[in-house]
Amino acid sequence: MPTVLIADKMSARAVEIFHERGIAVEVKTGLGKEALCAIIGQYDGLAIRSATNVDADVLAAASRLKVVGRAGIGVDNVDIHAASKRGVIVMNTPYGNTVTTAEHAIALMMAAARMIPQATMSLKAGQWEKSRFQGVELYQKTLGVIGTGNIGSLVIARAQGLGMRVIAYDPYLSKIRAADLGVELVEMDTLLARADFLTVHTPLTDATRNLFRAETFAKMKPGAILVNAARGCIVDEAALYDALKSGHLRAAALDVFCKEPVHGDNPLLELDNFICTPHLGASTEEAQVNVAIQVAEQISAYLLRGVVQNAVNLPSVKEEELLLLQPYLNLGERH
Repeated sequence: MPTVLIADKMSARAVEIFHERGIAVEVKTGLGKEALCAIIGQYDGLAIRSATNVDADVLAAASRLKVVGRAGIGVDNVDIHAASKRGVIVMNTPYGNTVTTAEHAIALMMAAARMIPQATMSLKAGQWEKSRFQGVELYQKTLGVIGTGNIGSLVIARAQGLGMRVIAYDPYLSKIRAADLGVELVEMDTLLARADFLTVHTPLTDATRNLFRAETFAKMKPGAILVNAARGCIVDEAALYDALKSGHLRAAALDVFCKEPVHGDNPLLELDNFICTPHLGASTEEAQVNVAIQVAEQISAYLLRGVVQNAVNLPSVKEEELLLLQPYLNLGERH
């Protein structure tokens, strides 16, 4: 019987699914690196969220490990190269929290436009400052969307429902798909110059690291509002501070940071035109259950039937296709 370790807190539904599939499962959360290395050799599968770091040392100690499943999208906490060298499949769950994250991006946009957190704090402090908190409407404003995948496309639909004009930059987006989404496909510099609001929905890669830096902010429309509910380090936080402090940007709203958790020494926290949340994009009851279900089902399918779904280091194969390919795969392993 395969055995799986759940190393981070997630919905109890994951445990139920493993039991239903006939897979043994143990839940041990909050393990440090040394403790995890000491026990990881006992398991065929590992289910994590963002807290557990699966680095090369952990993988070297994982003599039986076949699959790591991340309940969520980002796999920054997994050494993909080391896993691939050891033949360990790394999966994520890209669909379980898409709605939740898209809604959070829209919420941040509205909160920044209407200064809701600042007005709340002011009123709770006993002030009634109506004139201080004059905001801007989203209606008929131009929203620039960078990245039009699962989450970005949902943000586009919701923004259109609010009466916004949407332009998009995505080097992988075809003109046909752009037409289906109802967006104008533009170059990056054009998007920066035209967008009243800008939201980014890309993974963190070498190409997107510090995508928003001093020269990027200089190209943005004066008075624009930036939202990032994607990944930390896409935004150069020091450059963002300067753009907000100078007034070139009206406001910014971040859910993710380059260094998390954020402490009080981050200078962005001093700015009145900066709002933030502690990486809450996927933090709804529905999303937590969805990603737990998906990661348990995907790990089970791989351990029991060899079916690969949503892997980041191997092409995914449908179960019916695997039945046709399996004889050739077996032949290849023997030679």
